Amino acid sequence: MKKTIKLSTTQLILLSFIIAILIGSLLLWLPISTQSGESVPYIDALFTATTATCVTGLVTVPTYSTWSVFGQIVILLLIQIGGLGIITVLSGITVALNRRMKLKDSRLIGDAFNLNSLEGLGKFVKKVILGTFIVEGAGALLYMTVFVPEYGARGIWISVFTSVSAFCNAGIDIIGESSLIPYATHPLINAVTCALIILGGIGYIVWWDLLRVFKDVRTQGTGCFKRLTLHSKIVLSSSVVLILVGGALIFAFEFSNPLTIGNMSLFDKLQVSLFQSVTTRTAGFASVPQENLTNGSAFVSLLLMFIGGSPVGTAGGIKTVTFVVLAVTAYTVIKGRNEVTLFNRSIPLQATRKAVAVAMTSFAIMVISTVSLAAVTDASALDIIYETVSATATVGLTRNLTPFLNTVGKMIVICTMYLGRIGPISLAIAFTYHKEIVNNIKNPTEEISVG
Repeated sequence: MKKTIKLSTTQLILLSFIIAILIGSLLLWLPISTQSGESVPYIDALFTATTATCVTGLVTVPTYSTWSVFGQIVILLLIQIGGLGIITVLSGITVALNRRMKLKDSRLIGDAFNLNSLEGLGKFVKKVILGTFIVEGAGALLYMTVFVPEYGARGIWISVFTSVSAFCNAGIDIIGESSLIPYATHPLINAVTCALIILGGIGYIVWWDLLRVFKDVRTQGTGCFKRLTLHSKIVLSSSVVLILVGGALIFAFEFSNPLTIGNMSLFDKLQVSLFQSVTTRTAGFASVPQENLTNGSAFVSLLLMFIGGSPVGTAGGIKTVTFVVLAVTAYTVIKGRNEVTLFNRSIPLQATRKAVAVAMTSFAIMVISTVSLAAVTDASALDIIYETVSATATVGLTRNLTPFLNTVGKMIVICTMYLGRIGPISLAIAFTYHKEIVNNIKNPTEEISVG
């Protein structure tokens, strides 16, 4: 008798990304997808499909000059699918057709968004998709005020593409071959891009929590921050601190660097420094050449990239909540306390364990990728680490190494981007059989020396 293969919800999520990448790569491999009318090498089509679906932004061929309008549409669709998740898109279609969401579909959404509750997921999906299109549409309209006067009718397409890419934290653009470097000191481009990156990066559940609090404040007139959930408090406070501290450090390290902001006015230095701090979390747009950064700024950027955005959003990295939970846990241990608390709330042990698992798995992927890439390229250690951290955290910033990777190096980065996007904890769960086993037998405890 034939044996039916049953996949877990997380395995289905992993498989959906692979299918999207393969279909995208085949479409991009077609001659119609390029401006020259000739197919690019399949490895470059696969790399581009992966970086778009995994909303990373690293590219081996220039997006602006390589891909035709058809190819750019394919890339944009992959970015949108990757940002929302293929499961979310399919579930959104189900909701739009007024079909009832099955329990299996609910579990898929719960795993895709890393949610702890399956209640009201149909409404959640509808709000996510609607909210995404509203924000991306607003961003596109604001971009048009700059790009349409400069590029004419093509500026509309540039605005839409850039808005979707920024919100999904993809970092791919079709403006030119220098990312946003020509607009490094443009206040509107900086403000809109940063706003889209942050809105996509803080996560959808923070959106709904903020809207709920604003409604309560309008009726009851009490403080906003106190009414937020613990999750939202952690996300918002950590995001503000990371952006401001990161921007301040980059401003200090680059202040006199003529290759980046050294020759700019004080205002321009501030906005470019803040943009660098925001884009590393994990958007990937560059307003200054990353290879020209000082070592201090490069290492600050590495840390910001590794932390990334926040859960249930479009950003990558280990996430802000993970970083905060690890930091608070370490502080608790140093202080000799038994309970991990933050904002007068106890953090569950399960959250601490998951934070450790996510951080260690991401670190392992980064280390393996770094060693592997170092074995096949002669680039400097800093350039290689920058590349692998960027790929692991799905950032997309590079110190001009990606275009010069050989075939093996491209495959290493492809695998790294995929593993970084689907989430280390999802990867660990996907290949583990879940069986509820009642085990009342406990092994004996023995003391060990740590530290």
